[in-house]
Amino acid sequence: MNTKKGFTLLELLIVIGILAILSTTIVLVINPAELLKKARDSQRISDLNTVKTAIALYITETTDPDIGDSTKSYSDVAGNMCFGTPSTATSTAATIDGWIPIAFNDMAGGSPIGSLPRDPSQSVLNGDYYYSYGANADLTFKLVANLESTNYSSGGPGDVESTDGGTEPSLYEVGTDLTRTLIVAGPTCYPNR
Repeated sequence: MNTKKGFTLLELLIVIGILAILSTTIVLVINPAELLKKARDSQRISDLNTVKTAIALYITETTDPDIGDSTKSYSDVAGNMCFGTPSTATSTAATIDGWIPIAFNDMAGGSPIGSLPRDPSQSVLNGDYYYSYGANADLTFKLVANLESTNYSSGGPGDVESTDGGTEPSLYEVGTDLTRTLIVAGPTCYPNR
């Protein structure tokens, strides 16, 4: 009697086929690319709310606050023109030299943030992911980011873009003046939103 132990080629092909179907199903159901987008959007929402709180604290704690020029755009990338003349400073320093020109480090209790955030998937104006800031002469301001996940984007189940109270239904906006409109001039202010 001749008994050999092992698997036949047909058995191996069936198991490999089942594993391929299961792994494809898992990738389609879990959708890791969308999970990464959602994680970056969560970071964007957190970053802008942290900066909003820091600016509000600066305005209330400072005798003569200066939150920036109302005719300029400020951004973590150079060349952004969402609020006026192009942004130039891209430093993350929480000083007057940072991309938001506020001297957080001069506050009596110290800076409420260690450094200014950058968009988690920042690209150099050939893409859509960066932060924008615009100040008004009356000490009001607006911070803007473009979200990339279908969950947080306009019309998604966790939609924060069209429900944030701002003027742009396809961008996430926070601040104290959400009525300020963006100057949309070609590829210099979220071109593909």
